[in-house]
Amino acid sequence: HSPTIQQYMKTHSIRHSPNIRGLAVFRTIYYLPAILSGVAVAILWQWIFSSDFGLLNTALRIFGIEGPAWLGSKVWVLPAFVIMRLWSVGGGMVIYLAGLQAIPTDLYEAAEIDGANWWQRIFRITLPMSKPVLAAVAIFSFQFHWNDFFRPLIFLFSDDNYTLALGLRFFQGTYGTEWNSLMAVSLVVMLPLIIVFFFTQKYFIQGVVFTGYK
Repeated sequence: HSPTIQQYMKTHSIRHSPNIRGLAVFRTIYYLPAILSGVAVAILWQWIFSSDFGLLNTALRIFGIEGPAWLGSKVWVLPAFVIMRLWSVGGGMVIYLAGLQAIPTDLYEAAEIDGANWWQRIFRITLPMSKPVLAAVAIFSFQFHWNDFFRPLIFLFSDDNYTLALGLRFFQGTYGTEWNSLMAVSLVVMLPLIIVFFFTQKYFIQGVVFTGYK
């Protein structure tokens, strides 16, 4: 998950650079998009990715590039969603930061004395110690995006690109609801979440406990 990796690397830099001037302001600005209204953010990105007068395609035309129909193409709609997701990675950053701060600094000091460089400390201390936190954030992210309804509802125009959460809405019509089909499809939609949590609950619980450790 690319936003997850990006969150992790940026948070690690913040964790090990506590004396940077204005760090508190940077953290606030980085987290701010995560608390904005999801509907307002979706409308903003809808304008950015508009094929006719969107900000992104307008910028591409300056360089002589004709941008694609981001929200109407089966090929480009997924990259558009990934780019939009990068806007709100601040929520996961807070959890990462709590997990990184729980790692004893003595380990880094001992590794530095033994001659370990920055990358060695990352792969031999930080990553192994923060594995539960990574798993917990990945599960939260997967659950959120799998069940997300309002952003795709505003963001997408073509029925062919609708997510599963939007697809469930078609079973509720103007003149009635197909309850049998709706319940069956709802069960199918829930199964991946149940399976993922069943096999990763150990790391999920460890991650929640680890971020609360002092």
